[in-house]
Amino acid sequence: MITEAQKELVKSTVPVLKEHGIALTSYFYKRMFRHNPELRHIFNMGNQENTRQQTALANAVLAYAEHIENPMVLLSAVKHIGQKHSSLNIRPEHYQLVGKHLLASIQEVLGDAATKELIEAWKVAYFQLADLMIGMEKDLYDQMIIKDGGWTGWKPFTIVKMVYETSEIQSIYLKPTDGGPVPKHEAGQYVSVRVFLPELQLYQPRQYSLSDASNGEYLRISVKREVPEGKPEGMVSNFLHQYLEVGKQLELTAPTGSFLLMENEKPHVFISGGVGQTPLIAMLEQLADKKKSTPVTWIHGCRNPHFHAFKERIKTLESQQQHMITFSFYDEAVDVGTNVIEGWVDLAKIDAAHLPQEANYYLCGPSGFIKKHFQYLTTQGVDIDNIHFEEFGPASLPLN
Repeated sequence: MITEAQKELVKSTVPVLKEHGIALTSYFYKRMFRHNPELRHIFNMGNQENTRQQTALANAVLAYAEHIENPMVLLSAVKHIGQKHSSLNIRPEHYQLVGKHLLASIQEVLGDAATKELIEAWKVAYFQLADLMIGMEKDLYDQMIIKDGGWTGWKPFTIVKMVYETSEIQSIYLKPTDGGPVPKHEAGQYVSVRVFLPELQLYQPRQYSLSDASNGEYLRISVKREVPEGKPEGMVSNFLHQYLEVGKQLELTAPTGSFLLMENEKPHVFISGGVGQTPLIAMLEQLADKKKSTPVTWIHGCRNPHFHAFKERIKTLESQQQHMITFSFYDEAVDVGTNVIEGWVDLAKIDAAHLPQEANYYLCGPSGFIKKHFQYLTTQGVDIDNIHFEEFGPASLPLN
């Protein structure tokens, strides 16, 4: 157990973490990959290049230090990270390696300020958190394996169908290569995909939302080809678009994630930007399968109608449900209409009757997109407990 004196030592590093946290985590990753290069197969090297992973870890370390007196207030965020980890097949031994290099990095970066007592305090604090994460992830692995057709780790799936939803978004339909059953998943969950990239001589994992409701027949992901060709953040999506075809295999981890459809009688409001609609499509399909008459508002923004994935499917679902209305925002000039609006998604342009305070709100898109609409909804009196969101990227702990 961590002592009160050790807690004070950890808290004493908060000012340093606020000012130099990213420098510390950048040093940590370089050190870890130098001594244990095999870990580069686990980490998203695109997020290393754009520093998103370093920033996420810096925020996590800072948040943990700030809440060392009562780390359980971070439990919701810790669970979210645990789901990300289980999707990447993170195991207990990885925490030993990360702890070893994190403590060494603190000592090497702080120099003389890193006293023996300070390093020991951070060691106790780190492994206290690691034990919590390991236990939580064991529970997640147990939940994965007990499902019919469930598994842990990487499992081969065969591509049985590929469909271009737009010129840059392609849906990939997958079935277990071993012929076993497809496990049930919750709408909004995601899987990790792993491919070997010759350019990097590395396996690289990426997480993709399942873009269809659970059906017992296949899993479907819908992948957007990212623009920065030749850079790690676009390499996997480009590989999937360029080299995959029906009959080839992909390695997947089991579905996980906490961005789920709320099981209550409130109206549902879905708000997405670009490929961010993929988990929301699965939620909408799940609602349609249940044949409920709950009011639904669907709001989506993209470049123009030619880049509007699943547009026809949404129209079909809207025609089948009496209480569903859709709004489309297009960045580029279009023939606007009642529910087709030029410009970026702007909730102020939608009649408030379609955005009730007592509704379940689901946001998915880039961080700026989520922040903008989260702030708008809260200023309109929507309770934060009714707003659910998923940001694609590294998981982190929240900061005050």
